[in-house]
Amino acid sequence: MPQRDKLYFASDFHLGVPNYAASREREDKIVRWLDMIKDDCLELYLMGDVFDFWFEYATVVPKGYIRFFGKLAELADAGVKLYLFKGNHDMWMFDYLVKELGAVIIPDELLIERNGKKFYLHHGDGLGPGDTKYKMLKKFFRSRICQWLFARIHPNLGVGIANKWSNHSRLVQGHNLARKNLEQEWLVAYSRGVLQTEFFDYLVFGHRHLPLDIQLTEKSRYVNLGEWVNYFSYAVFDGENLLLKYFESDTQPEHPRWDHSPNTSASS
Repeated sequence: MPQRDKLYFASDFHLGVPNYAASREREDKIVRWLDMIKDDCLELYLMGDVFDFWFEYATVVPKGYIRFFGKLAELADAGVKLYLFKGNHDMWMFDYLVKELGAVIIPDELLIERNGKKFYLHHGDGLGPGDTKYKMLKKFFRSRICQWLFARIHPNLGVGIANKWSNHSRLVQGHNLARKNLEQEWLVAYSRGVLQTEFFDYLVFGHRHLPLDIQLTEKSRYVNLGEWVNYFSYAVFDGENLLLKYFESDTQPEHPRWDHSPNTSASS
């Protein structure tokens, strides 16, 4: 039996879109990945937008995802610690998965240290400069009054409205970003700002849909986990290093690794 000592990170499964058949196929692939990591996984970090829409009514949750939940329950029962981050698509997580899986729900950033390495973890939405409209919407959607009002809507109507809204999500965002200048990537700029006040070995995000491993300084890296619509990418920390990997996929971005540390020619 392998030693249970690895940390796994994944984001942006977007279960539920674009239709039932495609989502089920993706769910099966995620379950195969979870089955692959179950023997050596100590902690599992699912860093937002696991579902393309999620809302927990007092007695009702969105139907589906049985195989996914069953595999998470198997991991939890085996002693794997589960962390679920609120993304911009599934920010309405409350206590259902806490009760059923013993999961820890992370609303914003999580700072951890493992084996002497410091991690800054966040889904990635609403960070950095600009995007004022979304930041205002996020604040409203996360407010108790908004959640109370939505809970008053019958699930048939509420979930239907939400699914229509979420179907406009930019699942090809990563491909668009791949053609942009990475100098303009706002989470890279945000990470540099974080490092001005506190050191982290790894700054790990989702949200942007493109797997990226960027050397910010000689000792600090920005890692974006990508998504499971095109890339099926994830990261694993083996106690020494954080590695960006791909599951059952030959599709990789054009520039998965980018060195942007200053004076890199002089560093080892």
